[in-house]
Amino acid sequence: MRVGIIGGGAAGLAAALELTNRGHCAEVFEAAPFLGGQASTFEVGGGQLERGYHHLFVSDTDMVELINELGLGDSLEWLESRVGLFYDGRIWDFATPLDLLRFSPLPLAQRIRLGVWTFLLQKTRNWRRFEGVTAAEWTRRHMGDAAYRVIWEPMLRGKFGDYYDQVSMTWLWGKIYLRVASRKRMQKERLGYPMCSFGTVFDVCGERIAEQGGRVHTGARVQRINIAGGAATGFTATVGGGPEQDYEYDAVIATTPSYIFTRLVPELPDAYRAVLESAQYLAAVLVILVLDRPLTSKYWLNVADRSLPFVGIIEHTNMIDRILYGGNHIVYLTNYPDRSSELYRKEPAELLEEYLPHLRRINPHFSRDWIIEYHHHRVDGAQPIIGVNYGDRIPDHRTPFQSLYLANTTQIYPEDRGTNYSVRMGRQVARMVMGDANG
Repeated sequence: MRVGIIGGGAAGLAAALELTNRGHCAEVFEAAPFLGGQASTFEVGGGQLERGYHHLFVSDTDMVELINELGLGDSLEWLESRVGLFYDGRIWDFATPLDLLRFSPLPLAQRIRLGVWTFLLQKTRNWRRFEGVTAAEWTRRHMGDAAYRVIWEPMLRGKFGDYYDQVSMTWLWGKIYLRVASRKRMQKERLGYPMCSFGTVFDVCGERIAEQGGRVHTGARVQRINIAGGAATGFTATVGGGPEQDYEYDAVIATTPSYIFTRLVPELPDAYRAVLESAQYLAAVLVILVLDRPLTSKYWLNVADRSLPFVGIIEHTNMIDRILYGGNHIVYLTNYPDRSSELYRKEPAELLEEYLPHLRRINPHFSRDWIIEYHHHRVDGAQPIIGVNYGDRIPDHRTPFQSLYLANTTQIYPEDRGTNYSVRMGRQVARMVMGDANG
């Protein structure tokens, strides 16, 4: 078979690898000048750093399997994570049940109640029981108003903005359930990271695809998917700024966000289009600081104070050795705004100026002369909004047109988006393509 794949992120590359592993020809078209999407890298201090922070949980077996398959398993290390919560003007340890018991902003009875319900969620496998209720409603009812106000509401507001009270409890269940797999009893969690970088993993994946007879194009923009006789016949694309060309395939896999897919296929039936158009996304806006000293002692700092203009601080070099980046300290400041928001539209320098005073609230000693350099990355369609009964609105990978398939983050459920589940989905859709071709 000849299969055209739109998108060179985790899902598209995994699909292409699966197809070429089985002797088929897969051709990947990625609009960006690099592979890997948010897991792609750029140079900092002589090393390769992800545009968006990435790590693996112990449960992320699909990504671990891919890393091993590509011969990069020796670079994968499992490291202890240090987690904190910024609340009421200070950083609290928030990595173990004992840390929760010491969290004095909540009354002791509330801490115990919160801990018991968190433990029960970690042991609950039936995520469907949470589909019909919002996270806001469920946490207030079961964990109490104080726990909701101090912990869950700030997290939901930071992650989903104005949609915070519409998010399904299934989403929050997934966040809690997944993390338990990376812990052992009372110990802190351990997270995985390929020291060669995630970007290198996907670059090597692209090389493997080419070695096996496939092709990978960057700077390649698909203009439209071509439909004839009720089936996809290929697509029209430009490569490297050249003229439009038609590419013919036996099947097409699109890994674009739903709102882009509808533009590529204007012939979509109204019912399927309506499902796609019902998907709402938030963007990811990241400011990456390269510092000459650490900002905090934590790897992952949740910000439970919505007066701060960012939702999380991920201090990469509090888990990964800073020697990889020339001895510099790397800090991600993250946000998930709506694309229509003022924060999304701000220029990098303007956004940094807004953030600087708030960094002094995190660390009173912080000074802008700690900053060696900074970087700004903005990703559209980064976070689907997972509402109640979301499972009823997931579009099928098989579209209404024969030989045309869709694989994007709105279809990763009940798990949240991430490289592991994108790799899993890409492989699954590739097998679906091959199975359908065999009748």
